[in-house]
Amino acid sequence: MDVKKSKATVALMMMFMMLFLVNFPGCFSAASQQPINKKSTHLKPHNGFQSSFLFPVTGNVYPLGYYSISLSIGNPPKVFEFDIDTGSDLTWVQCDAPCTGCTKPIDHLYKPQKHILVSCEHPSCGVVHFPESPHCEKPDDQCDFEIDYVDHGSVLGVVVADVFSLRFMNGSLIHLPLTFGCAYDLKNPGPYDPPAAGVLGLGNGKASILSQLRSFDLTRNVLGHCLSGKGGGFLFLGDDLVPSGMSWMPVSANSKHYLSSPAEVLFDGKPTGIKDLKVVFDSGSSYTYFGFQVYEGVLNLVRESLTEKTLDTVQDKALPICWKGTKPFKSVHDVKNYFSTLTLKFKDTQNIQLELQPEAYLIVTEDGNACFGILNGTEAGLGDLNVIGDISLIGKMVVYDNEEQRIGWISADCNRLPNSLDSNYKEDIQRPYAANFGILEENHPKTQGSSETNVRVRNREL
Repeated sequence: MDVKKSKATVALMMMFMMLFLVNFPGCFSAASQQPINKKSTHLKPHNGFQSSFLFPVTGNVYPLGYYSISLSIGNPPKVFEFDIDTGSDLTWVQCDAPCTGCTKPIDHLYKPQKHILVSCEHPSCGVVHFPESPHCEKPDDQCDFEIDYVDHGSVLGVVVADVFSLRFMNGSLIHLPLTFGCAYDLKNPGPYDPPAAGVLGLGNGKASILSQLRSFDLTRNVLGHCLSGKGGGFLFLGDDLVPSGMSWMPVSANSKHYLSSPAEVLFDGKPTGIKDLKVVFDSGSSYTYFGFQVYEGVLNLVRESLTEKTLDTVQDKALPICWKGTKPFKSVHDVKNYFSTLTLKFKDTQNIQLELQPEAYLIVTEDGNACFGILNGTEAGLGDLNVIGDISLIGKMVVYDNEEQRIGWISADCNRLPNSLDSNYKEDIQRPYAANFGILEENHPKTQGSSETNVRVRNREL
């Protein structure tokens, strides 16, 4: 999943903020802007949505293969699109340093300035590289980073700190410096390029944007997303939108990922004998991935359930396993009655289950075929990890509570933004199955087929 995680203290982060404001006087101030509707800018958690941020989401599982939000960076601010990724910590954006392998036109790249570079000795650099230490010849060297993904894609860049413009749900606008990656060398061998300008890391490490906001006491370390099967949805940072009555499951305190309790697989409500799955929740993965044995077991169950039904296997460029009917399907709803429900039943919980209705593991392609949206994770380089991706999270509000180290979900209408989002806020604000920017390769050994021969430009001076 992500770049090395970190342990910077609140005091260090506050010192960093004060030092940075020398370069950006008056930036970190809601009062420096005219508040919308003259509402108070003082934080009052759980009162009037003044401690949470809400973002409209665009995208879909198919055909785009990603969900994203827009964020404004710099002074004056420039808008960039970010793939939302709970599977990584460090936020990064393609930047003109200049850039090798970037997918955006040069006028759509982030342009870094030397005065915003994070030095190698700065605590924020240690945060990005934790648990390891940065490798620098001199303390005042720039802080470089590298991320290797399991699809053999990778990102090289330098760590910077620049102003983000963010609006609270009460309408108050703040400008504050946050640390992120300026990516100047991208390598992605997949057949398509990532469409967003960067990745918004929402993992549980200290390098994430959410952890930085929490260190400033601006919001609680809680996030949630609601992804619509029709496309779009919303993302929130903070706990004001967390619904009551949600069932919670603990996540591992010793994992870099949102790793659940061991899970058992049920098919059509019946035990399958498939148990003790390690399950990671990752919005950076378009599809769900099971390890080889689990994948084969589940796929066989699905195939056996279709033997007496009028579906035939067919090849489709969208995904490896597909079926066709007597006539092309128009939507998943046309085909869902042919398939049964998959259920993940989690141990060591009060009967917490994640039901995967057919629409949570199937897509209907442009050719009218139904394709299996659960993929072979071992083949993708994930080892024995099982990843719950976007396809299986559609139509649910999923909340990651890093304060209490737990995760919860509840069925929700993700087609509409919450009523608390006013019109002023709204105005401000194709990755294929083989390309999985959610999982970092550092947690899994390189496969024999991976290439080490590409020449990369490292430690590029800005």
